[in-house]
Amino acid sequence: MELSKKEKLEIRKIIESGLQLEFANGLSEADNILSAWKANAKSNRDAYQQLYKHIKDFDKHISRRYDRMSGSYYLFIVAGQLSDGVITENDLSNLSGEVQPPTC
Repeated sequence: MELSKKEKLEIRKIIESGLQLEFANGLSEADNILSAWKANAKSNRDAYQQLYKHIKDFDKHISRRYDRMSGSYYLFIVAGQLSDGVITENDLSNLSGEVQPPTC
């Protein structure tokens, strides 16, 4: 499917809003790890290892989804964001019916 320039612009805005929400979710999880450490619920080593693993895994997730982002991958990125619940079908309401997900 070929996207128009207007659709690509709108999809880039949707992707960016989803990406910002993913960053917020990742930072929130890191904050939870640090909060548990500050409350002495975790040892220094455990907190460090958990934080390191979270950041490393989250970075892999972000890079797999968003690196090499070009127009031919936009719909795959949006589908992934929809699948993860980062965006909703309402976010796609400004797109043409051909681009929107089918309804059952």
